[in-house]
Amino acid sequence: MTPDSSAPEIGPDLGPDLGPAAEHRDAALDTVVIAGVGLIGGSIGLGLRQRGLARRVIGYDLDPVVLEAAVGLGAVDEVRLAPGPWLQGVDLVILASPTMTLEPLLSDLAPHLGAATVVTDVGSVKAPIAAQAAALRAEGRFAARFVGGHPMAGSERGGVLNADPALLENAVWVLTPDAGTDGDALRTVTAFVEGLGARPLEVLPALHDELVATVSHLPYLAAVALTSLIDHGEERALKSLLAAGGFRDLTRVASGDPRMSRDMLSVNNAAVTRALRAFRAQLDELEAVLSSPDELLHHAEAAKRTRDGIPIVRRGLLPTRHEAVVAVPDRPGEFARITAALADANVNIKDFEVLGVRESGGAVRIAFEDTGALDRGTQVLRGAGYEVRTRNGAPPS
Repeated sequence: MTPDSSAPEIGPDLGPDLGPAAEHRDAALDTVVIAGVGLIGGSIGLGLRQRGLARRVIGYDLDPVVLEAAVGLGAVDEVRLAPGPWLQGVDLVILASPTMTLEPLLSDLAPHLGAATVVTDVGSVKAPIAAQAAALRAEGRFAARFVGGHPMAGSERGGVLNADPALLENAVWVLTPDAGTDGDALRTVTAFVEGLGARPLEVLPALHDELVATVSHLPYLAAVALTSLIDHGEERALKSLLAAGGFRDLTRVASGDPRMSRDMLSVNNAAVTRALRAFRAQLDELEAVLSSPDELLHHAEAAKRTRDGIPIVRRGLLPTRHEAVVAVPDRPGEFARITAALADANVNIKDFEVLGVRESGGAVRIAFEDTGALDRGTQVLRGAGYEVRTRNGAPPS
């Protein structure tokens, strides 16, 4: 998003009276600007307003239609199409445009920001934007204080119309301070992240980019390569028909925004190249042991241990969620019966996910607050005739 400074403003009269959520007299932040009101920017705006974290949230974007939608959804109080004096004195600016536009966006906003303003971003690559902020400051063109950030959250469905404050809850939110980062600015951004219900995690910018190349960017390329194996060659229709849940799980990220994915890979190309080389080496090693069952089993067992040890956010870095899997018969109203049975027993559901639905029935995953709620919920559902198992396959104590 590189805005046209001559573009007219969409004034605050579009959204000054949006109900109780727009009034946050006791908010920690007075004015927050979201520059780029898409999926992440819109979700941040909704979270800020619903949680009362800012008295005023201003949306800034090139597209007036997007801004109209953001106002209608309640993600922002006011909107602007061009930078200007209105940026003076704001508390926090969040750069939430696509990765390749973050640097020009920062250049456009920098001259209008005062020394008291804190700037953060949500880009998936951190070293370039951190370097640009430092360069602008050294040139005297950027008085504000910068703290890089990257919420590890997203969806295949982009745009402000799919914004959801729950998208950021319980998400790991990487912050990338370095030796030159202002301590007060870091505390401001940390409090903002925690206020949205996310968990801040500090990592140096260059290390962040190496890590996400392996755990985020490389999996996208692997998904692209796997889906291309279906799309090319003979028996395309048959391969598509045989692609079961495992294949769909492995390739889910290929359904994301292609332009956004292209941008993150291009900006982080050096680290991604290193990750690809390491991945090829792993594939070559696996190919070499295909005819050696014992060695192949060793690799498979090691992979299982590693995969099983990766913390699920709900149960790892963040507060534990105690989960059960419930078999659901293929009958009308079963989901309603399950939730009603738990509600009648005063058992609260913290999360609910449909794991699968087939002609013979399906299953749902239900997360509870603690072990006691898990025990009560399991007993209630079994008493109602449902087959219930905890997530690890053992009955609750």
